[in-house]
Amino acid sequence: MRRLAEIPPTAGLPPRLSDLFASRRDLPGELSTQLGTARALVTCSGTAALMLALRVAHQRQPRRDVVVVPAFTCPLVAIAVHALGLRLRIADLARDSLDFDPDALRAQLDDRVLAVVPTHLGGRVTDVAAVNRIVADSGITVIEDAAQSLGATIEDRGIGLAGDIGFFSLAAGKGLSTYEGGVVIARDPAWLDAMQALQDDLPKQAAFERRRCIELFGYTLFYRPLPMRWAYGLPLRRALKRHDPVGAIGDRFPLEVPLHRMGEWRQDVGANAAQRLPQFLGERRACALSRLERLRAIPGIHIYADRAGERGVWPILLVRLDSEHRRDAVLDRLWTSGLGVSRMFIHALPDYAELRDIVPRQQCPNAADLAARSLTISNSPRLGDGDFEAICRVIEAS
Repeated sequence: MRRLAEIPPTAGLPPRLSDLFASRRDLPGELSTQLGTARALVTCSGTAALMLALRVAHQRQPRRDVVVVPAFTCPLVAIAVHALGLRLRIADLARDSLDFDPDALRAQLDDRVLAVVPTHLGGRVTDVAAVNRIVADSGITVIEDAAQSLGATIEDRGIGLAGDIGFFSLAAGKGLSTYEGGVVIARDPAWLDAMQALQDDLPKQAAFERRRCIELFGYTLFYRPLPMRWAYGLPLRRALKRHDPVGAIGDRFPLEVPLHRMGEWRQDVGANAAQRLPQFLGERRACALSRLERLRAIPGIHIYADRAGERGVWPILLVRLDSEHRRDAVLDRLWTSGLGVSRMFIHALPDYAELRDIVPRQQCPNAADLAARSLTISNSPRLGDGDFEAICRVIEAS
């Protein structure tokens, strides 16, 4: 089933060469309009956006130093907490859900907790209202991690403002990319003023920004089926050959997080591309909804989809199979096929060897089960109907 072309594992907005020509558009203004808020702050990464939010929260409540995050999330979230000198606690997911388990979350709360970080995974919308009810009147800051869900809404309102602060990622492969970048918004303008002041004190780091500009230029050239085989597929296959799934999907990160200001050219490139984002997200949603029916016809498969009032985005189709053995059998056929089948995160946070010094050792059975039985199917426009049907047949035959 191997092919010359490579489907990207997520539905990133396809970049255009014309995006590279500066137009002096306003990226924060464009994104704030799309997100339904008065202002947005663009940062050098989604991780940096989270760190700015946590720093402002800690300035307001310096006696609190604990951050509670889901047990199934990006390792960079744990690294961001560690880099600020704060302490991490984790709470398991609810069974068969991407939301916090309410009892597990309550068990982690006390007067040392600074923030709770509900996470919108893979374009799906998490139940922030339930988190708000649990932490009500406690002084705990609610920070929405929407790194994978730029453009999602609930009850026709953009996510990110149900809590106190919300942040999004503009990394490679995301719905909108500046190669690396982030966006942060807040309900209270004073929060955003404080984060803006912190960012204004960051260095420009001209050499690092030049590197990011080169990477964005390369991303624009190589985010296409044939070059993706070399830029993404070859490293993936090499890592899997070494039996290194963490390296294969890029889950291994340094413990130091670069902090600087994004340059004007990359912001202009992002603003040019952002004009196409709403239409692209609508097209990907229509494609995903049409394909969900085919997946639902396969026995033993659970699909994570929108609930009442939710309108998520669809970079991927996240599915969970009825056994780890079956999931692994499907990945044996499809992970290196070039068809855009992958995994979201390899482990629950406590199970990463690289994070053993910063993540508490505790049992999180629902998060571990999700990691063991789930896979992702790209919703990229590069994945044609014939390719999608080939994926479905492999899952059926497993």
